[in-house]
Amino acid sequence: MEWGLTTMLVFIVIIALFLAFGIAIAIVFETNRRKFNHSHLEAHPIFEDPNSLNPVQCPHISDPAEKYISLVVPAFNEELRLPGALEETMNYLQQRAAKDKSFTYEVIIVDDGSADGTKRVAFDFVRRYTVDNVRVILLGRNYGKGEAIRKGMLHSRGELLLMLDADGATQVDDLEKLEKQILAFAKKENDSSPKFSDIPIVAIGSRAHLEKKALATRKWYRNFLMKGFHVVVLLAAGPGIRDTQCGFKMFTRAAARKLFTNIRLKRWCFDVELIYLCKWFHIPIIEISVNWSEIPGSKVNPLSIPNMLWEMALMSLGYRSGIWRIRT
Repeated sequence: MEWGLTTMLVFIVIIALFLAFGIAIAIVFETNRRKFNHSHLEAHPIFEDPNSLNPVQCPHISDPAEKYISLVVPAFNEELRLPGALEETMNYLQQRAAKDKSFTYEVIIVDDGSADGTKRVAFDFVRRYTVDNVRVILLGRNYGKGEAIRKGMLHSRGELLLMLDADGATQVDDLEKLEKQILAFAKKENDSSPKFSDIPIVAIGSRAHLEKKALATRKWYRNFLMKGFHVVVLLAAGPGIRDTQCGFKMFTRAAARKLFTNIRLKRWCFDVELIYLCKWFHIPIIEISVNWSEIPGSKVNPLSIPNMLWEMALMSLGYRSGIWRIRT
């Protein structure tokens, strides 16, 4: 009996070692596969005007700005939540544009391979507000939230670029809080700069002030994810930011150009990579409390944990080993 138990334990240890070795090999292979970031060389997506069916020229982040602000909305199976969030967003943008003629805007909806009616909803808004104000990028298959935002940012026209979630969890007018802080910082940084968008600055929305309430109302696995993720983020990206995962972040065009031509992670951990790259480039990060409410239908679940750990492992190995080179 004792010999049989010993044999079983040895067998389990051998299997565990093989699994660990296999995972390590997979991490090294995938890190090397992402060694070269060719985001700046990718073919541009084609914007389509649904009213005329004509293609529309697609800009790139390296081009001069043509709008004051771009709002990038990643959407994966958001047929039900997207309409309400877009209505609120467009109402705000139109009202502000009516008061200030210099306020020009665009909303870029990036459909991340949705299997529902997200594409139809998005193009309905293009028809209503014209392709100059609302544009749709179709990724064709599901890559992940990080990749959807990266693609939208690379083809935006704004001096300021804001990423925000499709569920409308953060009030859209809170963008003014981030905007004012960026403008104030840019003025203090360089009064002689012809354009604030030429100064790399990032402002991120924070829900840290809501943490106690969130712990009491969220499902247990989301609290577990949040606490565990904070520890991993501290190890990977260092201290200084209380909430890396809020989906409400604003970038000057200069900051977006540096960050989104380098980012490699495609799913949940891309926010952490953004913070890491900001620190590498010495881009100032301003963290600002925003109004936020949890909307039913979140894509985060216990199965997200392995993916988060996987991406954090890729990032740690990629940057710390020098396999991932940062384009300056």
